[in-house]
Amino acid sequence: MATNKILRDKIQELKTDFDTLKSGKDSLLVLLDQNEVPESVYNSNAIENSTLTLKETEKILLEQDLSRDVSLREVYEAKNLARVIEYTRNKSKEEDISKELILLIHQMLIGGIDDNIAGRFRKYGEYVRVDTHIAPAPEHTERMTESIIIDYSSDHSTYFIDKIAKFHLEFERIHPFLDGNGRIGRVIMNYQLLRLGFPRIIIRDKEKDKYYDAFKIYQKNKNTKLMERVIALALLESLNKRMTYLKGEEIINLSDYAKNNELNPPAVFNAARRQSIPAFRERGVWRLAKNYQYKTLRTF
Repeated sequence: MATNKILRDKIQELKTDFDTLKSGKDSLLVLLDQNEVPESVYNSNAIENSTLTLKETEKILLEQDLSRDVSLREVYEAKNLARVIEYTRNKSKEEDISKELILLIHQMLIGGIDDNIAGRFRKYGEYVRVDTHIAPAPEHTERMTESIIIDYSSDHSTYFIDKIAKFHLEFERIHPFLDGNGRIGRVIMNYQLLRLGFPRIIIRDKEKDKYYDAFKIYQKNKNTKLMERVIALALLESLNKRMTYLKGEEIINLSDYAKNNELNPPAVFNAARRQSIPAFRERGVWRLAKNYQYKTLRTF
């Protein structure tokens, strides 16, 4: 499958504008990236059934006390993933994704949680199941991981989102580790985007049903279209957020925008989810430039 032309054209348009406007504003982009870390950590861990809220995740990363007892494992998961996100943001400027890098960030993610499995592939006798999918035998995981890295790196003709979607689907199908596969897979996805000059994206826990459906569809018939769309819409949202800040726009909550402009709230929020308006989320709340001239655009 392939990302449709409307989405591709919109992404290219935003990327061109983004590259132009970001000149001289690296410090702003760094602040936006750093401000997103707790939200990225919260959502990625929540997809893996962490019980931490976004506020609790923020407090853990700021070394503040929580109002309830949480497991030490969840504290480590939050801190370790934040460290991986920060590390890969800088490392992405230096080198392409590799087996060695994947093993290193897995060591960083799982270290202190289960040192016996951190930084290594599954070994003989270590089988895993994801829903109804039984992952390939452990003796094949290293070779298969190396193979998808080579396929990704050597493919210079496929659209970048389609390549990233295929890699992510295959990585999770292989499930090379005993633990941390989903979080590592999403870190790699962002690493690949950063290498191409795009900002990171957030796969959100509230939308994980579509994300999970993408794996089920791929497992059934190798169709990658839904995962491509999940990534493309998340990338549009990330670009729209940064463009709004780079332009110095006044930003308000989308609910207030709808009220101020006497618009139908469900229609406006649906447009935001489809990314047919340049809305974006901060701490889970939809926001938009106050002076945006509302118009419904062609649906992607």
